[in-house]
Amino acid sequence: MRTKFQSAMQSAGAVLAAIMLLSLAQLGIRAQTGNAASGLKTADIFVSGANGVDTYRIPGLVVTRKGTLLAYAEARRGGSGDWGAIDIVMRRSTDGGATWSPQEIIASVPGEKSRSPVSPVQGPAGKGALTYNNPIAITGRARGAVHFLFCLEYMRAFYMRSLDDGRTFSAPVEITGAFEEFRKTYPWKVIATGPGHGIELKNGRLIVPVWLSLGTGGNAHRPSVASTIFSDDGGNTWHGGEIAVPNTETWVNPSETVAVELADGRVMLNARSESRANRRLMTTSPDGAANWSVPRFQEELKEPICFGSLARLSGAGDGRKNRLLFVNPDNLLAGGKAGEPGRSRDRKNLTVQLSEDEGVSWMAKRVIEDGFSGYADINVGRDGRIYVLYERGESGSDRFQIQALTLATFDLAWLTNGKDRLEEN
Repeated sequence: MRTKFQSAMQSAGAVLAAIMLLSLAQLGIRAQTGNAASGLKTADIFVSGANGVDTYRIPGLVVTRKGTLLAYAEARRGGSGDWGAIDIVMRRSTDGGATWSPQEIIASVPGEKSRSPVSPVQGPAGKGALTYNNPIAITGRARGAVHFLFCLEYMRAFYMRSLDDGRTFSAPVEITGAFEEFRKTYPWKVIATGPGHGIELKNGRLIVPVWLSLGTGGNAHRPSVASTIFSDDGGNTWHGGEIAVPNTETWVNPSETVAVELADGRVMLNARSESRANRRLMTTSPDGAANWSVPRFQEELKEPICFGSLARLSGAGDGRKNRLLFVNPDNLLAGGKAGEPGRSRDRKNLTVQLSEDEGVSWMAKRVIEDGFSGYADINVGRDGRIYVLYERGESGSDRFQIQALTLATFDLAWLTNGKDRLEEN
């Protein structure tokens, strides 16, 4: 039997919880939702308007060898646009996303810096006025390293390394020279790493998807092609690969790309483009750098013209069934109507999909966020728990305004409605 004191404390706790939820709602923050039984939980990690940041965009997520989650993003202080005063920030979680460290700015290039000549935002370069863009990380095997790359003003690229589980990083080293190798076939004016996450192959090669643009149209991001850069010495030196997806009448402006190593050792790229098919583009290479196959459209994977992410859930040597995961806004409607081929569609209906044949086909899918939702990065914990960090739109809005970068966590049983469980095979 409860005492009067216990009843009073329970009532007080309920009131306090209600006050906390109301306060979060007033701040525009989504409290953690979901429960263990449902298999899906969500919580906001970066909230637009906080920390003097107008909009957080371009989420990236990796899980270290120790199980630490590293969430990183662009903190766009002056507005939501791709060019302007943008910092790269990171938060860490050592308990599966339950709690997080304070936000830190982790990319800062010393010395004199200048604006890109093709930037639509011109003016004096200096502290607080530069565009740091396109962060991408790789969880390394050697000594538990974390490799981290980013760009400055879409024209210079840098590399950093952490040897303490992402707590601290080395000073940035410029690796723009790797992109200079592309000039033999593609005279770029704009470069970008990732975004999302890169991969380390079984043989130790580090692979980072990249895109390059001539910078003559479309926010200086078009026309564009997709490729990779790679390192065979743990990140000390980097080189440019061959163009993986060229810009043609069929494959229009391929850009942001994600990579996965297949069970047979090949590397598969999954690329965004503005092609009339409005489907994701896939291509493979024996080494992740050269001899790419003819790109093909993946019918099951819709392309609203938005970044999407790819990761391995199981297989490729762990004794379990081969399973790949893909996430993006699964939508081809614009304003509720069929969109024009090759044009952007509404970024909503964020959906995770499952393949059991190494990306040849995609069999299961489930919606994570049915409202406005954009860029998303997917990764997997050591225990098989699945994590998605994604751009979430403002609830009730009639257009996509990014309210937060939200973390969704779930398992295979939730994704397959109980039809498959990782522990079974």
